[in-house]
Amino acid sequence: MDNNSLLERSISSARSLIGLQLVSRIFTFVLNQGLVRLASPQAYGTVAVQFELFINTILFLSREGVRNSLVRVWPQQGAAGNNSKKTLQFAQCSNLATVPAMLGIPVTLLSVMAYGYTASEDVRSQPLFQVALFIYAAAAVIELCSEPMHNRAMGEARTSVRVRAEGLGISSKTAVTYLALLLDTYLGEQKFTLIAFALGQITYSSIIFVIYLLEMPDSRLLPVRLSLTSSRRSPGYRLIADFFDLNAFRLSMTMTLQSVVKHFLTEGDKFLVSYWSPLRDQGGYAIAVNYGSLIARIVFQPIEEICRVYFSRVLSFPRGTPRGSGNDMSAARPALKQASEALATLLSIQVVFSVLVVTFGSLYLPIVMQILLPHRYLTTSAPQVLLAWMWYIPFLSVNGGLEAFHSSTASPEDLREQSWWMFAYSGVYILAATSFYKLGFGDASLVYANIINLSARILFTTAFTFRYFTKHLNSPPFGVADIFPDWRFLGAVAVSCTVASVNESRQRIVELSRGRTLFSVPVLLHILLGASMGLLCVAVWWFTTGRRVVAKLKTKTA
Repeated sequence: MDNNSLLERSISSARSLIGLQLVSRIFTFVLNQGLVRLASPQAYGTVAVQFELFINTILFLSREGVRNSLVRVWPQQGAAGNNSKKTLQFAQCSNLATVPAMLGIPVTLLSVMAYGYTASEDVRSQPLFQVALFIYAAAAVIELCSEPMHNRAMGEARTSVRVRAEGLGISSKTAVTYLALLLDTYLGEQKFTLIAFALGQITYSSIIFVIYLLEMPDSRLLPVRLSLTSSRRSPGYRLIADFFDLNAFRLSMTMTLQSVVKHFLTEGDKFLVSYWSPLRDQGGYAIAVNYGSLIARIVFQPIEEICRVYFSRVLSFPRGTPRGSGNDMSAARPALKQASEALATLLSIQVVFSVLVVTFGSLYLPIVMQILLPHRYLTTSAPQVLLAWMWYIPFLSVNGGLEAFHSSTASPEDLREQSWWMFAYSGVYILAATSFYKLGFGDASLVYANIINLSARILFTTAFTFRYFTKHLNSPPFGVADIFPDWRFLGAVAVSCTVASVNESRQRIVELSRGRTLFSVPVLLHILLGASMGLLCVAVWWFTTGRRVVAKLKTKTA
């Protein structure tokens, strides 16, 4: 597959995944509005903070390293090469894809014992807590059993399979949870709240597994011995080499070990909020993070995943050639140039998007919160956490593309270096979070600490990116002018911000919205004004920069 068609397929895959996230999140958003009104903040905090942390820990530690390594080594369809060698590579990759399920069983058992022992009395005293915990554990194992098919779908760029599986899974999860909560409310006992969420989770995992299995019935769920190694080697070496490619296995284990630290950085807020905050405020924090992260889940996560696939493919090297070795790099110059331009384009769009989010978010979030949050959540930490999340989104946006590039091109030595830096990031994160808490920022401290943590990670991956392209391309990947917005766009944003701010202060819009007169004429006109100003800013960006960017992408994929 040539680089241009690869870029085109990557863009198409990104559209599909964003479409999946958009449709499924709109559906689940509507049902979630009902969920948070049926579940108490205490129950919602248990599910959305503690149970989510529990299942995410199992999934992340079991599969993240294998996923990231397989996307780099999966044999490309249509690539030139010896057929028997490609068949062997496919068999080795298929074997490696079964590791998460095998690793997940002991990780799940350890997680159940650890969480069951450390959970607070307030959590354990909720009705049917232990039953719900075991259902979540079973859901994690079932989801890990779908990893061989998931990795094959990603390796073969069969995004449509994943779109169908996850789209139906997310929608079914929310619908089952909502119906179970409705039934519990109808019975009037309120004893099955945790069970309702657990049933939704196991429904999601089961549907994902079944759809993947139907789409790829020939995928193996257990590794098959390939019997390739010399008897002179040690038993441990033979055991691994008989099933896996050694380089890919080492890479996946390196990334798995790194994922332990990365998981703490990713989920550190849930670790700390579950330790510091009362259960009721955990519910407020959870609902704020769920709403605040909608943009991240709909847009940033699919883009990061597709970027990881794209950069892994376009900057791939033959087996046995270390990434970044400098061998035959002159032949790879066009691919390097295309990757450099793609990364610069992505960052420029993300910066523009971030400017719009911060500008209009700061103006309209106080009004939106009155619509999103049920009254009993307005007295929790949810409002202040949502306001903090608005400033967090730009850092998430920029970090995603840079980390995707790093994980796709870093050598094992680079990954080990990053692991040491991640230990430092962990210390910075904990220090920042505790400092903000002492200064009275409450649960929003965790969001501000994450901003500092992501800033450090962005600096690290930016430095790596510049070193990589300077070494192989003899030039930096981009300059400030390549990613900084056009002055006319910034001028339009400044004017829009001024006009909306003046109108808000004159009409006292925030006071009106707090008085629950959300659909009064002044409030509706203010919302219409903001929408018009936002469209104006997008139009200015399109005519000054956007259409040129799109034309360049079309040229590359033609």
